[in-house]
Amino acid sequence: MKSWDAIIVGGGIIGLSLAISLRKEGLRVLIVERGEPGREASYAAAGMLAAGAEIPPALKTLAEESARLYPEFVHELQDESGSKVDLRDQGTILLSCGSPFPESAERLSPQRLRSLEPKLAFPSKSRSAGPESLSSSPDKPSPRQPDEICAAYLPERSVDPRALTAAAIKAAHHRQIDIASGAEVKALLVDGGRASGVQTERSTYSAAMVVNCAGAWSGNIAPYEFPVRPVKGQMLAVVGGPSLQHVIRSEHVYLVPRSDGRVLIGSTLEDSGFTKQTDVDTLQRLFQAALEIVPELASSRQHQAWAGLRPATPDELPILGETSTSGFFVATGHYRDGILLAPITARIMTALIAGKPPAFDLESFSPGRFA
Repeated sequence: MKSWDAIIVGGGIIGLSLAISLRKEGLRVLIVERGEPGREASYAAAGMLAAGAEIPPALKTLAEESARLYPEFVHELQDESGSKVDLRDQGTILLSCGSPFPESAERLSPQRLRSLEPKLAFPSKSRSAGPESLSSSPDKPSPRQPDEICAAYLPERSVDPRALTAAAIKAAHHRQIDIASGAEVKALLVDGGRASGVQTERSTYSAAMVVNCAGAWSGNIAPYEFPVRPVKGQMLAVVGGPSLQHVIRSEHVYLVPRSDGRVLIGSTLEDSGFTKQTDVDTLQRLFQAALEIVPELASSRQHQAWAGLRPATPDELPILGETSTSGFFVATGHYRDGILLAPITARIMTALIAGKPPAFDLESFSPGRFA
């Protein structure tokens, strides 16, 4: 029976990135995916590489390093796959009157905000009746002073996760990584106290090392019960509206433009189990929240709506490291930051599997913290 050096359970961007990294080290790698590779959380994500905001303090160092690695990460995937990945570096505009901005953010004056995103409406401390479009009176000076504007700029990137994952799948095939899809891993195989492979619904696969990258399904592989739960996020994409250059985030909604003209609008956080149904009322609320900050989106039409399942842990931090079973590793629980953290996760886990120091303190992410 054929065997491999390492089996990766899960074919999302985390599993794919790790498989490619291990293959670069000369390991024979098999990815086992319960459905179609790249079609779960990675497919549903917005792709904001937001290392400077809304990141738990324990995760900040990893997030910043992963964001730094992204241009090289994307370049390699494009080179090996021959596919274009939509990595954008126009940055993010934050709109908030209720929360402090990150230290790295540039507070925006009305003039600067207008120059960055003319179609944008924005909240102001001096007006509570609702947002007012900056483009409605472009020739009139704003009556507001710069310190009244609840807006800031962050030099963050964004990426199209679907294009990214498609490129990663092609790169995996290019590197002769085997992929077995359509069968869920049910159990870890153990021989003599160490990992020896996995058992699926239909077959068994042998390897001396196994890595659980199964996302929201990571807790379903016996005998371990990692406390990873699915958190649903509903999103929609519109076309035919105004052209936006920047990711825009408010306290109620975010908008992520793509280079092909689509604008993604999201997202919800719902504890609703393993269901991915969308709800018309919920999508309408998201769209209305988007209209409040970009009124000209009223001319757009819905292109697509979907929902994905983010893998969340009780402390909202990923699980990274080797378990108490020798040869059995886990890299899951990335919650809302799986796309962002893919490059650094691949680097860390490759070092651990090779028996090398990972260059980062991983105590906060230890699989044993939930024992």
